[in-house]
Amino acid sequence: MHANHRYSVARVLPLGITLLAFIALPVCADEWGSVKGRFTYAGEAPVASELKADKDIEVCGKHKLVSEELAVGADKGVANIVVFVRDKGVKVHPDLAATKNEKVILDNKGCRFEPHVSFVQTGQTLVIKNSDTVGHNSNVATIKNPPSNSLIPTGGETSLTFASDEALPAQVTCNIHPWMKAWLVVRPNPYAAISKLDGTFEIKNVPAGEIELQIWHEKAGYISEITVGGKPEKIAKGRKKIKVISGNTDLGEMAIDANLFKK
Repeated sequence: MHANHRYSVARVLPLGITLLAFIALPVCADEWGSVKGRFTYAGEAPVASELKADKDIEVCGKHKLVSEELAVGADKGVANIVVFVRDKGVKVHPDLAATKNEKVILDNKGCRFEPHVSFVQTGQTLVIKNSDTVGHNSNVATIKNPPSNSLIPTGGETSLTFASDEALPAQVTCNIHPWMKAWLVVRPNPYAAISKLDGTFEIKNVPAGEIELQIWHEKAGYISEITVGGKPEKIAKGRKKIKVISGNTDLGEMAIDANLFKK
């Protein structure tokens, strides 16, 4: 009897220890990484053409207005290229969840929109201001969301929120001053970036693993080809699949043929 009891304990005890050891194993934490890169202009950098202010000349005529359709820096970096994660239902890093509570500012300033390309999440507040001494209207031509066309007096502002994401950036114009144009990127998560004048961009805290990026520019549309390290790479509809690793995923310098901006 005692022998059988000892035998039963000997059989059960290792199993119990195994279960406890399994329970005590640490749970793998989520991994995140930043996606970065730089876009350059493959060709002779163009000179931005001047824009003529033909309305409210006493105010707008004081500013040197130039076309912002294609902004190339001194080192051939390309500004205002939009990069965002296309994947639906992508997990959001806890540190980024609160960004929806921050307001995004789009200003009518110097008879132009500042910034030229803005990014806002669905449910996030977009504040359109007017810092000029003349009135403006801001016509936001969204497709999935109801379009908006607000008259904004000097020192005034209006607020918008968007229930749906937009597949492409929406154009923003001022009907009073027709040279004024900007773009608004509306996405369901914080994973988007707009390249700076030096061509660099960074999307922080993206979940590690396979994702698909969308790359777009107002003049070129979907970026259909890039050259990395001298090797051309076709990108169907501007969609590039990458693997995000923990830490930094650097896509390197991506040169864009000048002919793509001549559409």
